[in-house]
Amino acid sequence: MVFSEFPFLFYFLPVFFAVYFAVPKQARNAVLLIASLLFYFYGEKGYVLLLVFSSVTDYAVSLIIEKNRGRGSAKAALLFSIFANLTILGFFKYSGFIVENINAVLNTAFTVPHIHLPLGISFYTFQTMSYTIDVYRGNAKPQKSPLDFAAYVTMFPQLVAGPIVRYQDVSAQINNRRHSWEDFSSGATRFVVGLGKKVIIADSLGSLNAVAHAAESQSVLFYWLMIVSFMFQIYFDFSGYSDMAIGLGRIIGFRFLENFDYPFIAKSASEFWRRWHISMGTWFREYIYIPLGGSRVSKVKQIRNIAVVWLVTGIWHGAAWNYILFGLFFGVVLIAEKFFLLKQLKKLPAFVQHVYLMSLVIFSFVIFHIESVSGIGDFFGGLVGFADGGRLPLLNAESVYYLRSFAVIFVIAAVGATPLPRYIVRKAGQGRISRKVINFATPVFVVGLLLIVTGYIVDNSFSPFLYFRF
Repeated sequence: MVFSEFPFLFYFLPVFFAVYFAVPKQARNAVLLIASLLFYFYGEKGYVLLLVFSSVTDYAVSLIIEKNRGRGSAKAALLFSIFANLTILGFFKYSGFIVENINAVLNTAFTVPHIHLPLGISFYTFQTMSYTIDVYRGNAKPQKSPLDFAAYVTMFPQLVAGPIVRYQDVSAQINNRRHSWEDFSSGATRFVVGLGKKVIIADSLGSLNAVAHAAESQSVLFYWLMIVSFMFQIYFDFSGYSDMAIGLGRIIGFRFLENFDYPFIAKSASEFWRRWHISMGTWFREYIYIPLGGSRVSKVKQIRNIAVVWLVTGIWHGAAWNYILFGLFFGVVLIAEKFFLLKQLKKLPAFVQHVYLMSLVIFSFVIFHIESVSGIGDFFGGLVGFADGGRLPLLNAESVYYLRSFAVIFVIAAVGATPLPRYIVRKAGQGRISRKVINFATPVFVVGLLLIVTGYIVDNSFSPFLYFRF
């Protein structure tokens, strides 16, 4: 079950909210836990036991760490937690990739396992690992109630695609959170806007990307339509999911941290990654980069630390060489920016800085999008007019037709990827009368957007979130 499915929107959510707000406050975590397990079971069936195992294991580990604080057994318990989580993640996500590469390097013929990747495993394993690490460091107190801890781990708003919610950021809210009509309204608005970003923009551009890939007659314009549509698709798909998760969390009293902050307005790769998938970047900084020594080491070790983080970032995204290349590409760029390039960039006009960043982003999304290493080279050739050993036309009738057909969506995506809409709304709401108009118009807009989205969901085929496969 996913947020953009009809059963979730019109069956699961209404029943959940009705029960959640009807029971006493002390029973709401139990309702949240049961609902979250049912939500996960709907799509993953038996793999819900893996989620339960992860929750039970790290709950027990945290108590052992607390009881044996300062002893070697506490460190042993932490290492067991890290080993167990990474083993689970490695088995389900990377087994096939490892065997494929062993066969390729050693010319062996081991059977390549085709193991189903459980939804959300990349997120909830990192989430529970950060919990035990924080307890070991003394940054978080262990949760005494197994029910409350399981409710935190399995919380359906952020379970399958993040953001990665660290325990220390919501620990106070697990047993003492505020519910209000203001939070409900704000959360519902955020949820519907995120749903619109996913269904109207991301899914529409996803269909264009698929059409462009399948076109019999290619052109340079088609290649650019493919990569630009994919770039916007993945942004609105993932940021839309984050908006929905944050909105649902707000409705039930949780304040999740922001996960995106208009990354396409950045002027450097360093700034881009401070704005893109913030919870992942924070996790890698807190639990890999800083423990390795961060920036408080020699330049050689600092380069090593950045390289390790970005190698892991690439691997985290998927079991394929293009993801590893994606991580290493940004590792090289960020090392260059940190030690000399960023100082030179800041001397250039803002427009030039932005062109530099968008060039890097487009380049990186080609690597991210095309799984075959040889295919990456072919795609770059198509962007400049050469593909399959031949010269491509700049455009053709089919590519021009699709550009015209999707022009409005592209404009909406380009504007929506900037703070301009938010700025206009805030500016307009500064006057007393205009604020009343906005207060009246907001629920009308939300209802209207929900109706449009419902029409899209009913009319179109199901399209899962892109980050489910990462």
